[in-house]
Amino acid sequence: MNREEAIKLVKDCEEQLKASYDIIDDIALYNTEKVLNAFREANVNLTNMAGSSGYGYEDMGKPKLCALYKEIFGAEDAIVCPQITCGTHALVLPLFGILRPGDLMLSITGKPYDTMDDIIHGKEGEDIGSLKDFGIRYKHIDMIGDLIDVDECLKVIKQDKPKMVYMQRSRGYSSREALSVYYMGEVIKKIKEVAPDTIVMVDNCYGEFTEKHEPTECGADIMAGSLMKNAGGGIAPTGGYIAGRKDLVELSAGKLTAPTLGIEVGSYIASYYPFFEGIFVAPHIVAGSLKGNILLGKVLANFGIKSTPEEGLIPHDIVRSIMFGEEKKLVDFCQLIQKLSPIDSNVVPMPWEMPGYKDKVIMAAGTFIQGSTMELSCDGPIRPPYIAYIQGGLTYEHLKIVAIETAQML
Repeated sequence: MNREEAIKLVKDCEEQLKASYDIIDDIALYNTEKVLNAFREANVNLTNMAGSSGYGYEDMGKPKLCALYKEIFGAEDAIVCPQITCGTHALVLPLFGILRPGDLMLSITGKPYDTMDDIIHGKEGEDIGSLKDFGIRYKHIDMIGDLIDVDECLKVIKQDKPKMVYMQRSRGYSSREALSVYYMGEVIKKIKEVAPDTIVMVDNCYGEFTEKHEPTECGADIMAGSLMKNAGGGIAPTGGYIAGRKDLVELSAGKLTAPTLGIEVGSYIASYYPFFEGIFVAPHIVAGSLKGNILLGKVLANFGIKSTPEEGLIPHDIVRSIMFGEEKKLVDFCQLIQKLSPIDSNVVPMPWEMPGYKDKVIMAAGTFIQGSTMELSCDGPIRPPYIAYIQGGLTYEHLKIVAIETAQML
């Protein structure tokens, strides 16, 4: 297919997606208004942009960010902190802050993302400070396709009385659809009916602003995510957040610094403005990413390539899973994404043994912020069925170019 034919195909796909684009625009408008109202309610002003040093006792940026996220996510409290290094770090803080020796953590969305494996199970013969090393028990229940096995979950909850039920909103390195907030809310309601004291935690990475509501608005006790994904709007240079019940957020803060200190200490000498601007533009950036996501899916379908979310669905996260079935095709696609990136486009990514992963991983990420998955990136573990996971995109136009180039390559 030459370039002119590829452009025509993509334009035809856009015409067929207009109704879906309208739904995404409506979600973006709703969330932008929610964020704007939160800024006004929190009285954010220019003095909050300034950094701090030392113990950070006079830091005015971090407390205001926490108040802002608390309002946006409909939570009792929130932590927003540059010292949270990534999504995995944000998830670890509530786990180690809340759970105690002998407690049971029950994952009801199957095995969590690969980087959580050693954190939960540790390494055989080594004491690395995993949950297992601290005597915290773990079980998981596999999903049935795209759905949680609710009957089995309720059975195990009644029988084993877990302290925490854990849900992963996004697909991780699986081919299932992401979970909608409405669906999670229905499941949480059933859990609370049989075990009202059980804490429900949600890994919210990749899901923020893809819908009109967040898990904490629909029954989740606590959730966590990365600012280098949706909530940072592609502008926040680092950081993560935790939001939810006040007592659970405080326990998490005790692991970020130290018990009783929480977020009362800690400085950040650079300006906080990227964090404030990032959350403000995030609904718009996420909307462009979702449009590009379904456009790419439509183009791939024209070549008989299966991907999820399935055609006709509005994504509940910013990730698309593409089933290539062959290592070479997976590698070739990731290399195309790197070539079409604004940064390091001359670099040729290859599979490598990435920290935290069991298999070799290929990762294309020609991003302004190193490793930012709100910007366009694509990665996948080198294992059957050789699925590429493409996510993010700061502009719809960039994603449209990717769709055109993909059509030409195929």
